Amino acid sequence: MAERTVFQSIPHRHVVSLPPQANVWEAACVMTRANCGSVLIIDTAGVMLGILTERDLMTRVLAKSLDAAKTLVSEVMTHHPQCVPPEMTVSDAVLILLERGFRHLPIVSSTGQILGVFSIRDALPREIDSAASLAEFRDSLNDALG
Repeated sequence: MAERTVFQSIPHRHVVSLPPQANVWEAACVMTRANCGSVLIIDTAGVMLGILTERDLMTRVLAKSLDAAKTLVSEVMTHHPQCVPPEMTVSDAVLILLERGFRHLPIVSSTGQILGVFSIRDALPREIDSAASLAEFRDSLNDALG
């Protein structure tokens, strides 16, 4: 059975986004309504500037007692997030999530079109197992090579 690509794995093809001048409270409301853990920050030209995630809200806003209604998303977002192409396999994307400690990866075409966001929730157990096995193998190989 051929492994799915990240684009095939995402259930929702619409992109949840906000402009950089939106505030954090608006972002939290949009994420809640869309039942998603991230929102892409996109300028008027359609260029992705960053991503704001639930983790960003917790560590960069709540933990610092910032006022969500007065804090702009552009102040607390992750700038220039790592993106993946739509043809990347799910296990390769999960490996990136595991190794880098990410939870979301924007999917961007070779022409720069934003296609969606991949999350660990989009992966099947066998795809997660495959990525975990590969991560263990890489760790063992790195240990052996010193």
